[in-house]
Amino acid sequence: MSRLVNMFNHPAMLVVLLGLAAVFPFVAANEYQVYVMALAFVWAIAVYGLNIITGYCGQLNLAHGGFFAIGAYAVAILTADHGWNFWPAFAVAGLAGAVFGLVVGAVSLRLKEHYFAIFTLCVGFIIYMLLDKWDALTHGPLGIISISPPDGFGFVDFTETRPFYYLVLFFLALAVFFTRRLSASLVGRTFRAIRISDDLAQSLGINLMRNKILAFVISTVYAALAGGLYAGVVRFIGPDLGNFMHTFDMIAYLLVGGIGTLMGPLLGTLIITWLTQAVQSLEEYRMIVFGPLLVLLVIFFPKGIAGSYQAWRARRASREMSADQRPSTGHDSGAGSTASTPGTTRAGPNSSSNATAAPAYAHTKTNESAGDSKGSGNA
Repeated sequence: MSRLVNMFNHPAMLVVLLGLAAVFPFVAANEYQVYVMALAFVWAIAVYGLNIITGYCGQLNLAHGGFFAIGAYAVAILTADHGWNFWPAFAVAGLAGAVFGLVVGAVSLRLKEHYFAIFTLCVGFIIYMLLDKWDALTHGPLGIISISPPDGFGFVDFTETRPFYYLVLFFLALAVFFTRRLSASLVGRTFRAIRISDDLAQSLGINLMRNKILAFVISTVYAALAGGLYAGVVRFIGPDLGNFMHTFDMIAYLLVGGIGTLMGPLLGTLIITWLTQAVQSLEEYRMIVFGPLLVLLVIFFPKGIAGSYQAWRARRASREMSADQRPSTGHDSGAGSTASTPGTTRAGPNSSSNATAAPAYAHTKTNESAGDSKGSGNA
Protein backbone atom coordinates (compact mmCIF):
# COMPACT_ATOMS: atom_id res chain seq x y z
CA MET A 1 0.00 0.00 0.00
CA SER A 2 2.80 2.40 0.89
CA ARG A 3 4.42 1.79 -2.49
CA LEU A 4 1.14 2.68 -4.18
CA VAL A 5 0.88 5.87 -2.13
CA ASN A 6 4.43 6.92 -2.96
CA MET A 7 3.90 6.17 -6.62
CA PHE A 8 0.71 8.27 -6.71
CA ASN A 9 2.49 11.25 -5.14
CA HIS A 10 5.59 10.99 -7.29
CA PRO A 11 6.02 13.94 -9.69
CA ALA A 12 6.23 11.49 -12.59
CA MET A 13 2.59 10.61 -11.90
CA LEU A 14 1.61 13.87 -13.57
CA VAL A 15 3.37 12.72 -16.71
CA VAL A 16 1.52 9.40 -16.51
CA LEU A 17 -1.84 11.14 -16.17
CA LEU A 18 -1.08 13.42 -19.12
CA GLY A 19 -0.06 10.34 -21.08
CA LEU A 20 -3.42 8.72 -20.33
CA ALA A 21 -5.13 11.90 -21.48
CA ALA A 22 -3.10 11.77 -24.69
CA VAL A 23 -4.41 8.29 -25.57
CA PHE A 24 -8.01 9.06 -24.55
CA PRO A 25 -9.18 10.00 -28.10
CA PHE A 26 -8.12 6.54 -29.30
CA VAL A 27 -10.17 4.71 -26.66
CA ALA A 28 -13.19 7.04 -26.56
CA ALA A 29 -16.44 5.55 -27.78
CA ASN A 30 -17.21 8.46 -30.10
CA GLU A 31 -16.11 11.95 -31.07
CA TYR A 32 -18.62 13.55 -28.70
CA GLN A 33 -16.75 12.15 -25.69
CA VAL A 34 -13.54 13.69 -27.00
CA TYR A 35 -15.37 17.01 -27.37
CA VAL A 36 -16.69 16.83 -23.79
CA MET A 37 -13.23 16.02 -22.46
CA ALA A 38 -11.75 18.98 -24.37
CA LEU A 39 -14.33 21.31 -22.80
CA ALA A 40 -13.58 19.83 -19.37
CA PHE A 41 -9.89 20.61 -19.88
CA VAL A 42 -10.78 24.21 -20.82
CA TRP A 43 -12.77 24.66 -17.62
CA ALA A 44 -9.99 22.97 -15.62
CA ILE A 45 -7.54 25.65 -16.81
CA ALA A 46 -9.89 28.33 -15.46
CA VAL A 47 -10.29 26.42 -12.19
CA TYR A 48 -6.51 26.32 -11.78
CA GLY A 49 -6.62 30.11 -11.90
CA LEU A 50 -9.33 30.18 -9.24
CA ASN A 51 -7.21 27.83 -7.14
CA ILE A 52 -4.34 30.32 -7.16
CA ILE A 53 -6.34 33.24 -5.77
CA THR A 54 -8.67 31.20 -3.54
CA GLY A 55 -6.78 28.02 -2.70
CA TYR A 56 -3.28 29.42 -2.34
CA CYS A 57 -3.90 33.06 -1.40
CA GLY A 58 -7.20 32.61 0.46
CA GLN A 59 -9.21 35.30 -1.39
CA LEU A 60 -12.63 34.18 -2.69
CA ASN A 61 -13.06 35.82 -6.11
CA LEU A 62 -16.71 35.55 -7.19
CA ALA A 63 -16.05 37.40 -10.46
CA HIS A 64 -13.86 34.64 -11.88
CA GLY A 65 -16.51 33.57 -14.39
CA GLY A 66 -16.73 37.16 -15.60
CA PHE A 67 -13.03 37.17 -16.50
CA PHE A 68 -13.55 33.87 -18.31
CA ALA A 69 -16.23 35.63 -20.37
CA ILE A 70 -13.95 38.63 -21.01
CA GLY A 71 -11.36 36.35 -22.59
CA ALA A 72 -13.98 34.59 -24.70
CA TYR A 73 -15.51 37.85 -25.93
CA ALA A 74 -12.08 39.33 -26.69
CA VAL A 75 -11.36 36.44 -29.07
CA ALA A 76 -14.91 36.50 -30.50
CA ILE A 77 -15.01 40.24 -31.19
CA LEU A 78 -11.53 40.42 -32.72
CA THR A 79 -11.94 37.36 -34.95
CA ALA A 80 -15.61 37.59 -35.97
CA ASP A 81 -16.04 41.38 -36.18
CA HIS A 82 -12.54 42.58 -37.08
CA GLY A 83 -11.13 39.63 -39.01
CA TRP A 84 -8.16 38.93 -36.75
CA ASN A 85 -6.33 35.64 -36.70
CA PHE A 86 -7.07 33.53 -33.62
CA TRP A 87 -3.59 33.63 -32.12
CA PRO A 88 -3.19 37.44 -31.90
CA ALA A 89 -6.74 37.61 -30.54
CA PHE A 90 -5.88 34.91 -28.02
CA ALA A 91 -2.86 36.92 -26.84
CA VAL A 92 -5.05 40.03 -26.50
CA ALA A 93 -7.52 37.96 -24.44
CA GLY A 94 -4.77 37.11 -21.94
CA LEU A 95 -3.65 40.76 -21.88
CA ALA A 96 -7.25 41.91 -21.31
CA GLY A 97 -7.54 39.49 -18.41
CA ALA A 98 -4.36 40.91 -16.89
CA VAL A 99 -5.41 44.56 -17.32
CA PHE A 100 -8.94 44.12 -16.00
CA GLY A 101 -7.62 41.91 -13.22
CA LEU A 102 -5.13 44.59 -12.20
CA VAL A 103 -7.81 47.30 -12.12
CA VAL A 104 -10.39 45.23 -10.26
CA GLY A 105 -7.80 43.74 -7.90
CA ALA A 106 -6.33 47.12 -6.98
CA VAL A 107 -9.77 48.26 -5.84
CA SER A 108 -11.35 45.11 -4.44
CA LEU A 109 -8.36 43.77 -2.51
CA ARG A 110 -8.51 46.74 -0.17
CA LEU A 111 -11.43 44.84 1.33
CA LYS A 112 -11.11 41.63 3.33
CA GLU A 113 -12.92 38.33 3.70
CA HIS A 114 -16.65 38.40 2.92
CA TYR A 115 -16.55 42.09 1.95
CA PHE A 116 -14.11 41.20 -0.81
CA ALA A 117 -16.29 38.30 -1.92
CA ILE A 118 -19.41 40.48 -2.07
CA PHE A 119 -17.57 43.18 -4.02
CA THR A 120 -16.30 40.69 -6.61
CA LEU A 121 -19.79 39.19 -6.89
CA CYS A 122 -21.03 42.67 -7.84
CA VAL A 123 -18.19 43.01 -10.35
CA GLY A 124 -19.18 39.71 -11.93
CA PHE A 125 -22.78 40.86 -12.22
CA ILE A 126 -21.67 44.14 -13.84
CA ILE A 127 -19.63 42.19 -16.40
CA TYR A 128 -22.67 40.05 -17.18
CA MET A 129 -24.91 43.11 -17.62
CA LEU A 130 -22.39 44.79 -19.94
CA LEU A 131 -22.21 41.68 -22.11
CA ASP A 132 -25.98 41.49 -22.28
CA LYS A 133 -26.78 45.19 -22.85
CA TRP A 134 -23.83 46.59 -24.82
CA ASP A 135 -25.25 45.65 -28.23
CA ALA A 136 -22.79 47.73 -30.26
CA LEU A 137 -19.83 45.79 -28.92
CA THR A 138 -21.06 42.39 -27.74
CA HIS A 139 -24.15 41.98 -30.00
CA GLY A 140 -26.28 41.78 -26.87
CA PRO A 141 -28.50 38.75 -26.31
CA LEU A 142 -27.86 37.53 -29.87
CA GLY A 143 -24.26 36.72 -29.06
CA ILE A 144 -21.43 36.30 -31.55
CA ILE A 145 -21.20 33.55 -34.16
CA SER A 146 -18.59 32.49 -36.73
CA ILE A 147 -15.68 32.79 -34.33
CA SER A 148 -12.45 31.80 -36.06
CA PRO A 149 -10.79 28.60 -34.81
CA PRO A 150 -7.05 28.49 -34.12
CA ASP A 151 -4.87 28.59 -37.21
CA GLY A 152 -2.93 25.38 -37.75
CA PHE A 153 -0.39 27.10 -40.04
CA GLY A 154 -1.12 24.60 -42.79
CA PHE A 155 -0.10 21.58 -40.69
CA VAL A 156 -3.11 20.94 -38.46
CA ASP A 157 -6.82 21.60 -38.90
CA PHE A 158 -8.10 22.76 -35.52
CA THR A 159 -11.69 22.79 -36.76
CA GLU A 160 -11.63 19.04 -36.14
CA THR A 161 -12.27 17.81 -32.62
CA ARG A 162 -9.22 15.63 -32.08
CA PRO A 163 -6.55 18.21 -33.04
CA PHE A 164 -8.24 20.83 -30.89
CA TYR A 165 -8.37 18.33 -28.03
CA TYR A 166 -4.59 18.01 -28.12
CA LEU A 167 -4.20 21.78 -28.32
CA VAL A 168 -6.27 22.23 -25.16
CA LEU A 169 -4.36 19.38 -23.50
CA PHE A 170 -1.12 21.20 -24.28
CA PHE A 171 -2.36 24.39 -22.58
CA LEU A 172 -3.64 22.35 -19.63
CA ALA A 173 -0.20 20.78 -19.22
CA LEU A 174 1.33 24.28 -19.24
CA ALA A 175 -1.19 25.42 -16.61
CA VAL A 176 -0.41 22.45 -14.35
CA PHE A 177 3.34 22.89 -14.81
CA PHE A 178 3.23 26.62 -14.06
CA THR A 179 0.98 26.08 -11.02
CA ARG A 180 3.35 23.43 -9.66
CA ARG A 181 6.37 25.70 -10.09
CA LEU A 182 4.47 28.61 -8.55
CA SER A 183 3.40 26.51 -5.55
CA ALA A 184 6.97 25.40 -4.87
CA SER A 185 8.45 28.88 -5.29
CA LEU A 186 8.94 31.67 -2.77
CA VAL A 187 5.95 33.47 -4.29
CA GLY A 188 3.74 30.43 -3.67
CA ARG A 189 4.89 30.20 -0.05
CA THR A 190 4.15 33.91 0.28
CA PHE A 191 0.61 33.34 -0.99
CA ARG A 192 0.08 30.56 1.55
CA ALA A 193 1.35 32.76 4.37
CA ILE A 194 -1.24 35.37 3.39
CA ARG A 195 -3.93 32.68 3.35
CA ILE A 196 -3.05 31.68 6.92
CA SER A 197 -3.10 35.21 8.32
CA ASP A 198 -2.60 38.74 7.06
CA ASP A 199 -1.00 39.72 10.37
CA LEU A 200 1.39 36.78 10.21
CA ALA A 201 2.38 37.68 6.65
CA GLN A 202 2.96 41.31 7.61
CA SER A 203 5.09 40.27 10.56
CA LEU A 204 7.28 38.37 8.09
CA GLY A 205 7.76 41.52 6.03
CA ILE A 206 5.41 40.51 3.20
CA ASN A 207 3.79 43.26 1.15
CA LEU A 208 0.15 42.16 1.35
CA MET A 209 -1.32 44.38 -1.36
CA ARG A 210 1.34 43.67 -3.94
CA ASN A 211 1.20 39.90 -3.49
CA LYS A 212 -2.59 39.77 -3.40
CA ILE A 213 -2.79 41.75 -6.64
CA LEU A 214 -0.18 39.46 -8.19
CA ALA A 215 -2.23 36.37 -7.28
CA PHE A 216 -5.40 38.03 -8.56
CA VAL A 217 -3.84 38.98 -11.90
CA ILE A 218 -2.38 35.51 -12.44
CA SER A 219 -5.79 33.96 -11.76
CA THR A 220 -7.60 36.31 -14.16
CA VAL A 221 -5.05 35.59 -16.90
CA TYR A 222 -5.77 31.87 -16.45
CA ALA A 223 -9.51 32.56 -16.70
CA ALA A 224 -9.21 34.82 -19.76
CA LEU A 225 -6.99 32.39 -21.68
CA ALA A 226 -9.37 29.55 -20.86
CA GLY A 227 -12.23 31.70 -22.14
CA GLY A 228 -10.33 32.34 -25.37
CA LEU A 229 -9.87 28.61 -25.88
CA TYR A 230 -13.57 28.07 -25.13
CA ALA A 231 -14.54 30.56 -27.84
CA GLY A 232 -12.24 28.79 -30.29
CA VAL A 233 -13.72 25.34 -29.67
CA VAL A 234 -17.42 26.32 -29.39
CA ARG A 235 -17.29 29.14 -32.01
CA PHE A 236 -20.45 30.73 -30.66
CA ILE A 237 -20.90 32.60 -27.39
CA GLY A 238 -23.65 34.59 -25.71
CA PRO A 239 -23.94 36.81 -22.64
CA ASP A 240 -24.94 33.82 -20.49
CA LEU A 241 -21.26 32.90 -20.51
CA GLY A 242 -20.75 35.76 -18.05
CA ASN A 243 -23.45 34.51 -15.69
CA PHE A 244 -22.12 34.30 -12.14
CA MET A 245 -23.45 30.73 -11.96
CA HIS A 246 -20.35 29.67 -13.90
CA THR A 247 -18.25 30.99 -11.03
CA PHE A 248 -20.17 28.83 -8.57
CA ASP A 249 -19.71 25.87 -10.90
CA MET A 250 -15.97 26.39 -10.79
CA ILE A 251 -16.06 26.73 -7.01
CA ALA A 252 -17.88 23.40 -6.91
CA TYR A 253 -15.18 21.84 -9.10
CA LEU A 254 -12.56 23.16 -6.69
CA LEU A 255 -14.39 21.95 -3.60
CA VAL A 256 -14.82 18.47 -5.00
CA GLY A 257 -11.23 18.15 -6.15
CA GLY A 258 -9.54 19.92 -3.26
CA ILE A 259 -8.79 23.59 -2.60
CA GLY A 260 -5.11 24.48 -2.55
CA THR A 261 -3.96 21.19 -4.10
CA LEU A 262 -2.23 20.60 -7.41
CA MET A 263 -4.48 17.88 -8.81
CA GLY A 264 -7.72 19.06 -7.17
CA PRO A 265 -8.88 21.42 -9.96
CA LEU A 266 -8.44 18.75 -12.63
CA LEU A 267 -10.01 15.93 -10.61
CA GLY A 268 -13.02 18.00 -9.54
CA THR A 269 -13.67 19.31 -13.04
CA LEU A 270 -13.50 15.88 -14.64
CA ILE A 271 -15.67 14.21 -11.98
CA ILE A 272 -18.49 16.77 -12.10
CA THR A 273 -18.34 17.10 -15.90
CA TRP A 274 -18.80 13.39 -16.46
CA LEU A 275 -21.40 13.10 -13.70
CA THR A 276 -23.33 15.84 -15.46
CA GLN A 277 -23.09 13.91 -18.71
CA ALA A 278 -24.38 10.81 -16.95
CA VAL A 279 -27.52 12.63 -15.76
CA GLN A 280 -28.23 14.80 -18.79
CA SER A 281 -31.95 14.15 -18.43
CA LEU A 282 -31.81 16.07 -15.13
CA GLU A 283 -29.96 19.06 -16.56
CA GLU A 284 -32.57 21.56 -15.38
CA TYR A 285 -32.60 20.02 -11.92
CA ARG A 286 -28.91 19.24 -11.60
CA MET A 287 -28.50 21.42 -8.51
CA ILE A 288 -31.17 19.32 -6.79
CA VAL A 289 -28.85 16.37 -7.32
CA PHE A 290 -25.48 18.06 -6.89
CA GLY A 291 -26.54 20.43 -4.09
CA PRO A 292 -26.99 17.79 -1.37
CA LEU A 293 -23.94 15.90 -2.64
CA LEU A 294 -21.86 19.07 -2.39
CA VAL A 295 -23.14 19.75 1.14
CA LEU A 296 -22.24 16.21 2.23
CA LEU A 297 -18.83 16.55 0.62
CA VAL A 298 -18.11 19.82 2.44
CA ILE A 299 -19.21 18.27 5.74
CA PHE A 300 -17.34 14.97 5.54
CA PHE A 301 -14.53 15.85 3.11
CA PRO A 302 -13.93 19.60 3.57
CA LYS A 303 -10.55 19.38 1.86
CA GLY A 304 -11.91 17.71 -1.27
CA ILE A 305 -10.69 14.47 -2.80
CA ALA A 306 -7.05 15.41 -3.30
CA GLY A 307 -6.89 17.35 -0.03
CA SER A 308 -8.45 14.50 1.98
CA TYR A 309 -6.03 12.05 0.41
CA GLN A 310 -3.08 14.23 1.36
CA ALA A 311 -4.40 14.60 4.91
CA TRP A 312 -4.83 10.82 5.20
CA ARG A 313 -1.30 10.30 3.92
CA ALA A 314 0.06 12.79 6.47
CA ARG A 315 -1.79 11.06 9.33
CA ARG A 316 -0.54 7.68 8.15
CA ALA A 317 3.05 8.92 8.01
CA SER A 318 2.68 10.41 11.49
CA ARG A 319 1.39 7.10 12.90
CA GLU A 320 4.25 5.19 11.28
CA MET A 321 6.76 7.64 12.71
CA SER A 322 5.25 7.32 16.20
CA ALA A 323 5.26 3.55 15.92
CA ASP A 324 8.93 3.60 14.92
CA GLN A 325 9.89 5.88 17.81
CA ARG A 326 8.11 3.96 20.58
CA PRO A 327 10.21 0.74 20.43
CA SER A 328 13.46 2.64 20.06
CA THR A 329 12.64 4.89 23.02
CA GLY A 330 11.77 1.90 25.20
CA HIS A 331 14.92 0.07 24.16
CA ASP A 332 17.13 3.08 24.86
CA SER A 333 15.64 3.69 28.30
CA GLY A 334 16.01 0.01 29.20
CA ALA A 335 19.61 -0.04 28.10
CA GLY A 336 20.33 3.15 30.01
CA SER A 337 18.87 1.81 33.24
CA THR A 338 20.79 -1.44 32.85
CA ALA A 339 24.05 0.37 32.27
CA SER A 340 23.57 2.78 35.17
CA THR A 341 22.51 0.15 37.71
CA PRO A 342 25.04 -2.64 37.70
CA GLY A 343 24.22 -5.32 40.17
CA THR A 344 20.46 -4.84 39.94
CA THR A 345 19.96 -7.77 37.62
CA ARG A 346 19.61 -10.15 40.55
CA ALA A 347 16.42 -9.91 42.54
CA GLY A 348 16.85 -10.20 46.26
CA PRO A 349 16.52 -8.47 49.55
CA ASN A 350 19.18 -5.93 48.63
CA SER A 351 17.66 -5.07 45.27
CA SER A 352 16.02 -1.91 46.58
CA SER A 353 19.24 -0.70 48.21
CA ASN A 354 21.13 -1.38 45.02
CA ALA A 355 18.54 0.60 43.08
CA THR A 356 18.92 3.43 45.56
CA ALA A 357 22.67 3.40 45.37
CA ALA A 358 22.72 3.43 41.58
CA PRO A 359 21.96 7.13 41.16
CA ALA A 360 24.65 8.04 43.68
CA TYR A 361 27.12 5.85 41.81
CA ALA A 362 26.15 7.48 38.52
CA HIS A 363 26.42 10.94 40.13
CA THR A 364 29.90 10.13 41.44
CA LYS A 365 31.01 8.93 38.03
CA THR A 366 29.62 12.09 36.48
CA ASN A 367 31.53 14.29 38.93
CA GLU A 368 34.72 12.36 38.29
CA SER A 369 34.25 12.79 34.54
CA ALA A 370 33.57 16.49 34.99
CA GLY A 371 36.71 16.81 37.15
CA ASP A 372 38.79 15.04 34.53
CA SER A 373 37.42 17.32 31.85
CA LYS A 374 38.12 20.40 33.93
CA GLY A 375 41.62 19.20 34.64
CA SER A 376 42.20 18.63 30.97
CA GLY A 377 40.96 22.11 30.23
CA ASN A 378 43.28 23.67 32.80
CA ALA A 379 46.13 21.76 31.37
